[in-house]
Amino acid sequence: MSPQAKASVDLAVLRDEVGRAVSGVLVGQEAVLDQMMVALAVGGHVLLEGPPGVGKTLAANAVARALGLSFRRIQFTPDMLPSDITGTSVLQAGAAQFRPGPVFSQILLADEINRTPPKTQAALLEAMQEGQVTVDGLTHPLPVPFVVLATQNPIEYEGTYPLPEAQLDRFLLRAVVGYPDQVEEEAMVRLARRGARAPDLSDIPTVADAATWAGLEAVVSETTVSDEVSAYAVAVVRKTRELPSVALGASPRAAAHLRAAAQALARLRGRSFVTPDDIVELAGPVLAHRLLLQPEAELDSFGPMGAVAAAVAAVPVPR
Repeated sequence: MSPQAKASVDLAVLRDEVGRAVSGVLVGQEAVLDQMMVALAVGGHVLLEGPPGVGKTLAANAVARALGLSFRRIQFTPDMLPSDITGTSVLQAGAAQFRPGPVFSQILLADEINRTPPKTQAALLEAMQEGQVTVDGLTHPLPVPFVVLATQNPIEYEGTYPLPEAQLDRFLLRAVVGYPDQVEEEAMVRLARRGARAPDLSDIPTVADAATWAGLEAVVSETTVSDEVSAYAVAVVRKTRELPSVALGASPRAAAHLRAAAQALARLRGRSFVTPDDIVELAGPVLAHRLLLQPEAELDSFGPMGAVAAAVAAVPVPR
């Protein structure tokens, strides 16, 4: 692809095209769709969190279809094994042959990821960080791009396993999918023409291809981040480690993720440069799920989003 073709990719235009493509099955959730597009633009993984029945799986499935990337879905269960995700070696014609698991796709929907034990959750760690899996001592590269869209119900629901901190840190951001307002819910009910059955996604048009993603990655990486704005993002991350209410603050990886996500958000807003407002807007989605609070803070109903807000408020905004 030529440099001119790459430069023509516009994340704001692509976002609008995806929104129109999925509008026949997905109602509302505009902020969630924005966050998903921001993460996908930089190859980041997304954790979709919310109560059952609000459309987390539907949103991930619909967006994947619109983007024209290979897609696989895993329904996580308590009895799932790591090999059910990564694949396994089988004996065939007297020789060991690797049989790839569903992780070998460009977009992997890990549905209800917190319903499987930590050992199986950990099977995704290498894939999410390095874009590869190792089975029986042999390393197998994953397709490019490789993005995990994971859904989970809040951990206070019975029968769930909280994700370990090391895995949470590998998600670029957490998108909270809440209940729709009345107008949106009425529209959702009108779209449910097939009763209790899931919506038909076969009519969702494809609005992107491999060339689109190659160009988009180049455009986003060229988005200008001044030294002052970059230092501001790092300062916000470091402040989360200093709050007395926080037992475990955000990592240096979180600072890199925040900067990259801000570059994508700037492009989504039609700009070629990052502003402090981009950092503030994404601080909650990028940082909150990585924080571990002190027990007394949780007893006082002081949540991770409150801690991120406190960190943002404590850091002077650069001019």
